[in-house]
Amino acid sequence: MAVSQSSLSTDEAAALERVRTVTRLLDEAVRIPGTDFRIGLDPILSILPVAGDAVGAVLSLYPIVEAYRLGVPNLTLLGMVSLVAVDAVIGSVPILGSVFDALWKANQWNYKLIERELDS
Repeated sequence: MAVSQSSLSTDEAAALERVRTVTRLLDEAVRIPGTDFRIGLDPILSILPVAGDAVGAVLSLYPIVEAYRLGVPNLTLLGMVSLVAVDAVIGSVPILGSVFDALWKANQWNYKLIERELDS
């Protein structure tokens, strides 16, 4: 479900585009050759012990900050934080965490939550 761009103010549309850019970068920047599967910087960063997961988590907070600025309800913001927290905690497990980060697309889900709230 995509938000009708005409229903958004210029500032809202710009914020949504920034969130979409960060989401793509973190969750689907690179296509795995020979497949349709994409990964982003999040699983790549998680290869670096501790620091990589911390950087990924901090970058994943950006869409939540934009959602707050856009007036997304607190309950939805809490859900968004929960998705990032699960990503950070399980993603920090050596080896398994990198695989989890590649499959758990918290930023994509958060983007869709923002879209849903702006559409309503």
